[in-house]
Amino acid sequence: MASTADFRNGLVLQINDQLWTIIYFQHVKPGKGPAFVRTKLKNVLNGAVVDKTYRAGEKVVTVRLERRPVSYSYSDGQLYYFMDQESYEMIPISGELLGADQLKYLKENMACEGLIHDEEVISVELPQFVELLVSETDPGLRGDTAQGASKPAKLETGALIQVPLFIEKGDILKIDRTEDKYLTRVSE
Repeated sequence: MASTADFRNGLVLQINDQLWTIIYFQHVKPGKGPAFVRTKLKNVLNGAVVDKTYRAGEKVVTVRLERRPVSYSYSDGQLYYFMDQESYEMIPISGELLGADQLKYLKENMACEGLIHDEEVISVELPQFVELLVSETDPGLRGDTAQGASKPAKLETGALIQVPLFIEKGDILKIDRTEDKYLTRVSE
């Protein structure tokens, strides 16, 4: 058990037999009335986001999730199979649970983190930064823009992102997958 004073980003709460992680919180002390805490919670299993308000000092049930290294092996069309790096067990995870924002950056043998609750992997998180090969992009001509122009590029996993004009097919890029943003070109 914890109180609202213990809230921090990333804390996992158990609410109605579901696991929710705090992605944003704000302590509010209005001029009139009691203090309260405004939170934005994300469901660990399905990714749904809800806003919830707590009275200051209210008790909540916290859950500790362990993280274990896993690597993506293959997909059979509906399930995605990850291998636990400690026990070498295959862990099937549904595509809905992974979410489209993660699936578009997933490639074979990618190192990920499995979230463990009650000795069972309940979810998988991809790394924030991924390195992927550019499979398609238009040729960029030097000097045809003043500054900061970009063009679309298709990555090896099928994801589309905006990249600078100097990026060519075959380049390996470092991508921030949480923001769908090009960071840098990886040296060969």
